[in-house]
Amino acid sequence: MKTNRLYVVGITIVATLGGLLFGYDTAVISGAEKSIQATLVDPLGLSTLVHGITTSSALIGCIIGGVISGLLATRFGRKRTLLFAATLFFLSALGSSYPEFLFFTKGEPSVGLLLMFNFYRIIGGIGVGLASAVSPMYIGEIAPAKIRGTLVSVNQFAIIFGMLVVYFVNWGIANGQTIEWINEIGWRRMFLSEAIPAALFGFLLIFVPETPRYLALKGDNEKALSVLTKISGIERAKEVMADIQKSLMQHSSAKIFSFGKTVIVIGILLSVFQQFVGINVALYYAPRIFESMGAAKDASMMQTVIMGLVNVVFTLIAIFTVDKWGRKPLLIVGSAGMAIGMFAIAALSYFQIIGISTLVFIIIYTASFMMSWGPICWVLISEIFPNKIRGQAVAIAVAAQWTANYLISSTYPAMMEFSGAFTYGFYGVMSVLSLLFVWKMVPETKGKTLEEMEKIWEKKK
Repeated sequence: MKTNRLYVVGITIVATLGGLLFGYDTAVISGAEKSIQATLVDPLGLSTLVHGITTSSALIGCIIGGVISGLLATRFGRKRTLLFAATLFFLSALGSSYPEFLFFTKGEPSVGLLLMFNFYRIIGGIGVGLASAVSPMYIGEIAPAKIRGTLVSVNQFAIIFGMLVVYFVNWGIANGQTIEWINEIGWRRMFLSEAIPAALFGFLLIFVPETPRYLALKGDNEKALSVLTKISGIERAKEVMADIQKSLMQHSSAKIFSFGKTVIVIGILLSVFQQFVGINVALYYAPRIFESMGAAKDASMMQTVIMGLVNVVFTLIAIFTVDKWGRKPLLIVGSAGMAIGMFAIAALSYFQIIGISTLVFIIIYTASFMMSWGPICWVLISEIFPNKIRGQAVAIAVAAQWTANYLISSTYPAMMEFSGAFTYGFYGVMSVLSLLFVWKMVPETKGKTLEEMEKIWEKKK
């Protein structure tokens, strides 16, 4: 019997709503950050560093969510962890839109109110950290080997689509409005809008199954076989189930270095390089970057939407090629494209050349990322780790990713004050190093089952 693609795709779509909320939550700040600065930071006489930390505060939660994702996913299951993440998204949307709730007076900025806003953003960040680890893990454990890369890449598409949606939402809220209205009301509506997809995600999760590999890990082989049968038919289900049980029996130890240190180091470096190339600077500060290039407020928002559309198109390229061309070729080509884009932007910044050329190279840079490191990093993180340590290992990789994200995003305003050319040049150097890392260290995983991946690491121990 062939794979029941309709069933698998349906489950994947629900799981990728976690990715959509990941993108929505991280990018919603792009339209609101200047209003936050005007209403909560500047009236208190605080520095640009404080503004950078506030803009990136959700990333603190992302780090926490990444750290605890392995524990929650292993103890309570992939599905329940995603349900918890959906709840956090919903609460964050409400709280971020009205941080004065219960304790503060609207329109009276204070350090306490600023901290409360950051608290609600951190709650949402925990949801993002959990979803960023567990959504691709869930899809990777559900998907058959032949289409696993494509389906996990769909999660990245959902992340980018979530960003695109919120770019449109932010633009729609701000379009035609005065700065005063946006600073008083508009930014609140931007955050509140996230409650709708968060509620939908939580509702639909009720109807999806737990992953067969988690069920087998917990000894519920009957349910695991039932899920596998719905996915691939009884004969193939029995084969996969036998491989899973063999894997779990051979490696009873749950120690993180049971398969050597190399696989953990590769997972961490994949995560760090994905952030050190500077992608989230372009995503979080997009309107500000375009305004610094001379664009008006409305035009900068529209250019952000254009960039979002480009991101979607090039993520689709990765989705349709990852299981044909493989992971490594896409990553290497993407690294080269990012290096070209960032070094060009650094040169334009150094010579103070502002114009369409800057937008072109930003698009080259982001397009290169979206067809490679954006989706492929998550694909590899979801599939390179053996079954027995996957929960712990993914948590370590994702925590490293969000830590790197926080370092890069929170330091961007201060780095730009020092030198734009240096800042973008640094991201270009990281792109070159990411290429060398993939070429030398990352194995090709195309077409291999999760259980077959274990044999690669056993040979390298």
